[in-house]
Amino acid sequence: MCFQDEAGQVLRPPVAKTWARRGHTPVVEVSGKGSGRVSIAGLVCLKPGQRGRLMWRTRLHRARAGERGSFSEDDYIAFLDQAHQRLQTPIVLIWDNLNVHVSRRMHALIAARTWLTVIRLPPYAPDLNPAEGVWRWMKRGLTNTAANGVDHLADLVRQRLRACQQQTDLLAGFLANTGMTLEPELP
Repeated sequence: MCFQDEAGQVLRPPVAKTWARRGHTPVVEVSGKGSGRVSIAGLVCLKPGQRGRLMWRTRLHRARAGERGSFSEDDYIAFLDQAHQRLQTPIVLIWDNLNVHVSRRMHALIAARTWLTVIRLPPYAPDLNPAEGVWRWMKRGLTNTAANGVDHLADLVRQRLRACQQQTDLLAGFLANTGMTLEPELP
């Protein structure tokens, strides 16, 4: 079972609380002011009795004219094809109702893959998707961090996601925060 979600990070870092001497407010200078963004598509893959896996892809947007600002249907399906090859098992995909996920083109791409079963989450139900926990954890690690540009920001995002991949107990915790379990209920 794989939960899919997407997130984005801009050059302006998330704000967090910190400590400082009274009268000396800490200031983090930000460069770039919106001249780029990192989009991330992630899969939290879970199987009963096994450790969870996190797979992800990033895409840089440099705010150029005519540049697509998000992942396309082809990007998502290529990501799912890669996940299928890595996992070597059929995939039950659980994702939200993003316009790209429900498009006619995506329906056709999904129908062509017999190994793929798609379940849609109810509208606006981020509390049911463990991938949301990945994004919160990643962004918390980027608080009060100033990136020098979109390439540096992408490197910081990748470092955080690699760290999350290595801490597979985190993925179990993100699932637990949804209130769901992989174990079947006993009668």
